[in-house]
Amino acid sequence: MTKILICDDEKDIVRALQIYLKAEGYEIFSAYNGEQALEILKKEEDIRLVLIDIMMPKMDGIEALTEIRKISNVPVIFLTAKSEDADKILGLNLGADDYITKPFLPAELTARVRSSLRRYTMLGSIPNEKDEFRVGSICLNDPAKEVRVDGDIVNLTKTEYEILKLLIREPGRVFSPNEIYVKVWGDDPYGTENTVAVHIRRLREKIEIDPAKPRYLKVIWGRGYKMENGNP
Repeated sequence: MTKILICDDEKDIVRALQIYLKAEGYEIFSAYNGEQALEILKKEEDIRLVLIDIMMPKMDGIEALTEIRKISNVPVIFLTAKSEDADKILGLNLGADDYITKPFLPAELTARVRSSLRRYTMLGSIPNEKDEFRVGSICLNDPAKEVRVDGDIVNLTKTEYEILKLLIREPGRVFSPNEIYVKVWGDDPYGTENTVAVHIRRLREKIEIDPAKPRYLKVIWGRGYKMENGNP
């Protein structure tokens, strides 16, 4: 049974999430602040997804995410209020994979959870593709789920890895933000351009010598993103 960790200081929200997700067959662990969430995550190594609120006592979601990323690349979805746009961007920059804005519909919640779990459990399962992809000094080894730049291993989150894999498989092809979101997140792309842009920026910081002047991961204004061979 797939294990999901819920963290929110509002007990009514936690109870509602428990009902929705247990009905889908998930095993649920609950926490009410970031400290509790970290304790559970350290004890339960096979938790596959974290749903966490931003505004909480003791340790908020942003602080908790920072600590989570020190020990795990588990997918993290933020539960946010409409007024927390700046925190959403900060969370994505720190390694969150997605966010759901409160109030949310049960169908939206379960769809986001399913798509997050699906893209991680199926990572690298696309058939009939080669094992290794190279663009310039970047090498992605898919069986090992390993990325190297100039021979050095680069630590990517699963979402960053999937974006890089999508782009590096077809160098020169331009992918729109909506297309990237659909292929990587497996969900409705409406209003998600900012989410993709934040992940692209984080990816550039890890694979480019000068992220402000990228050699490989290029933006094509008004169209999207593509990988190039890195020639000046």
